[in-house]
Amino acid sequence: MTASSLAAENPFSRAWILPYGLPDFVAVRTEHIRPALDVGLAQQRAEWAAIATDPAAPTVANTLDAVERSGQLLQRVEAVFGTLVSSAGTDELREIESEYAPVLAAHQDAFWLDERLYDRLEEVQASGVDDPETAWVLHRYLTGFIRAGIRLGENEKAILRGLNGEITTLETQFAQQVVAGLESAAVHLTDPELLAGLAEDAVSALAQAATDRGLDGHLVTLDLPTDQAIVSQAADRRLREQVFTASATRGTGVHPHSDTRATLVALAGKRAERAQLLGYAHHGAYVAEDGTAKSTEAINAMLARLAGPAVRNARAEGAELAEALAADEPGAQLAAWDWPYYADRVRRERYAVDDAALRPYLELDRVIHDGVFYAAGRLYGLTFTENKDLAGYAEGVRVWEVFDHDGTGLGLFVGDYYAREGKRGGAWMHNLVDASGLLGHAPVVVNNLNIARPADGQPTLLTWDEVITAFHEFGHALHGLFAECRYPSVSGTNVPRDFVEYPSQVNEMWAWHPEVLASFARHHRTGESLPADTVEKLRTSQAYGQGFGTTEYLAAAMLDQAWHQLTPEQVPTRAEAVTGFESDALAAIGLDYPLVPPRYRSTYFNHIFGGGYDAGYYSYIWSEVLDADTVEWFRQEAAQNDDGGLNRAAGRRFRAALLARGHTRDPLASYRDLRGRDAVIDPLLKRLGLDS
Repeated sequence: MTASSLAAENPFSRAWILPYGLPDFVAVRTEHIRPALDVGLAQQRAEWAAIATDPAAPTVANTLDAVERSGQLLQRVEAVFGTLVSSAGTDELREIESEYAPVLAAHQDAFWLDERLYDRLEEVQASGVDDPETAWVLHRYLTGFIRAGIRLGENEKAILRGLNGEITTLETQFAQQVVAGLESAAVHLTDPELLAGLAEDAVSALAQAATDRGLDGHLVTLDLPTDQAIVSQAADRRLREQVFTASATRGTGVHPHSDTRATLVALAGKRAERAQLLGYAHHGAYVAEDGTAKSTEAINAMLARLAGPAVRNARAEGAELAEALAADEPGAQLAAWDWPYYADRVRRERYAVDDAALRPYLELDRVIHDGVFYAAGRLYGLTFTENKDLAGYAEGVRVWEVFDHDGTGLGLFVGDYYAREGKRGGAWMHNLVDASGLLGHAPVVVNNLNIARPADGQPTLLTWDEVITAFHEFGHALHGLFAECRYPSVSGTNVPRDFVEYPSQVNEMWAWHPEVLASFARHHRTGESLPADTVEKLRTSQAYGQGFGTTEYLAAAMLDQAWHQLTPEQVPTRAEAVTGFESDALAAIGLDYPLVPPRYRSTYFNHIFGGGYDAGYYSYIWSEVLDADTVEWFRQEAAQNDDGGLNRAAGRRFRAALLARGHTRDPLASYRDLRGRDAVIDPLLKRLGLDS
């Protein structure tokens, strides 16, 4: 079966003709997806069979290159379908996702358990390969076959195929339940007194959210983490408690259709079974082996090293916040829902930094154009031209052409900044097209945020955290845009999970750079710069709250490891056991501080049960070691005339050593190429206030 088997009117039947291979989202309808998936799957199976049965002796060209060229129709469909499901999901799209999850898992098994393909790739490696990237990719493939179970017996492979299908189905189910939980947990407000203390633009956005859902009054829509931004702004303690409770109880059965507990315990069990079948102690060991950490012992040691000092700092912060609450309400006991509000107050009083007062200076367009894009121009010579003739997949999605320092077209950047019904929570980057020298493809990358859409005619004003998120996600985008790889499988962000966050975390530093901050932090009405004394206070306040931030992150990271370092016999079997399991896991490492709940509780921890970060949420802190050490490099070794490293020479070096390399070699070799040594942890401990 070939692509020509598709009806001519199906837009997937031919390669996209829009610039850089941008999908023609306008032409795609839901009814196009099933037939395109079916044909794409059949076509790639046929391509694999042709490679496996090729009578010619195996070579790079007829085996490795042929494998990497295969499945281009399927890639087009999956890129579009995955984008729509995650960013503009409908019931019909989610139904297709559920239907095809086990089918796609079986498709992957058809490749990774095909001994003919494995044998041919082994022969290519044995014949000798001079090109370093090709040799590395061959090594990655052969390692992947072994990790996927190629050496199992036929009976064991049959069991493995069944487990893979069940796991993919459960992951899809969990992710869909989390989206449903976000929507059903939205807090509908009919009492305007509860809105006391909220900025005018925030109240307007809540009214718009209610209108969008056909409701009167105001609606607080939730983002993925436990901590919701509005809690830090709400003067009314009743509202703080209501929003926090709605957030923290998602997936626990409060709304039965989005109860994730049975799903997650089943998923943890199946992952444990699969790991044992493949010869690993548990799923965590299986995941760690393929990262830069290499072992769960190394992961546990780092998390344990940080946990004690982080909680001590958090308790000291909590004691101060309790005093602030008692001054307002004598006898009141500090609760988790009070923490963000009083932390913001203490920060405001101590450093004279008021998040609400900052917002008028942080308008979305200016942050993107004069902040995110400006920094990329100063570092890498990039320029950006918005093309309003290129349509996105939903209202508000925007497309920019990216030009390199010499004026040549580099690729497309797609910005999807607003929350909408059917969009999963959080922020992320993904590719619509992977850069590849073999295929002649330039990159098309997408950044997704979940900013509340303002009422018509009103500006989109951001919190400082949202500004940092925009810079972070664009760091991922740069990783994809700068890819100089022959093979798409190792292009851009296709690196180990405990390395992928590193470049994006580094890019956050530019939001704080004086020149960049002065460029984008301007009042949305007057154009007036953020006052110099406010800038200094904002910078000084950067270290405040690290106890809370580090503790809530570590608690989530430890929950991830706790679930995924279980044998099949140890995994809870009852949904009701989830809460107790969480409590015991956090207590075991001293992270059971009720005033600072985990950034994600298990029941809405989409990163690990639905988002590909299973046993890998530690990656953020693991990558932050590299990030903090690299920030030191920019500010010291790469700086010119006290510019903090914001110069083209530093950008060229970081691009060549790290961003362009993707996974064409050991990522830590790329790091050593940049720094001349392995990373040291001291800069991170200093950043987190854990060095004393």
